[in-house]
Amino acid sequence: MPEDEAHDTGSPGDDGGASDEPVRIVVYDHAWPKRFEQERVALDDAIGGWVVGGIHHVGSTAVPDLDAKPVIDILAGVADLNGSRPCFDRLARLRYVYFPYRSDEMHWFCKPSPSRRTHHLHLVPTGSPRFHDELAFRDYLRTHLDVAREYGTLKHRLAVEFRHDREAYTDAKADFIRETLLRAADDRRRH
Repeated sequence: MPEDEAHDTGSPGDDGGASDEPVRIVVYDHAWPKRFEQERVALDDAIGGWVVGGIHHVGSTAVPDLDAKPVIDILAGVADLNGSRPCFDRLARLRYVYFPYRSDEMHWFCKPSPSRRTHHLHLVPTGSPRFHDELAFRDYLRTHLDVAREYGTLKHRLAVEFRHDREAYTDAKADFIRETLLRAADDRRRH
């Protein structure tokens, strides 16, 4: 599921929120695509040998005019999880911090720390449902602006309600994301 999908326990900052950055939604920033591209180049230089499915801008910052947490979400497609472990040291040099979060389906990193996030990085096997879901969710929002607006409204409301509880914020978006992925799958079948 996309970054915005519900997560297991054991995620970064699940220590009661004391060290985790509060949930904050901001107006779309036209600099986000450029920030992604700069990071994509650095990631490609550092771990390109492990990436087999591209380095993609995902999440809400990848959808034009969608308000979002000011964190650039990045999806890198790898062949498998075990085979991508050797690149962790290179990512640490770029200030990515690894967390064993949903470790059965991805390697999850944040930069520079849970208390001040600028980037999230997911190393995800290209054959996995998660890899395809992250791209499908982003692409559907990019082409269905009414759904993107609805999602933005939901995120603003939930960010107020769950400002200091990232897990509850994420969990509360799960139904919307699931429904959107079903719509995207229906669209693919029709076309």
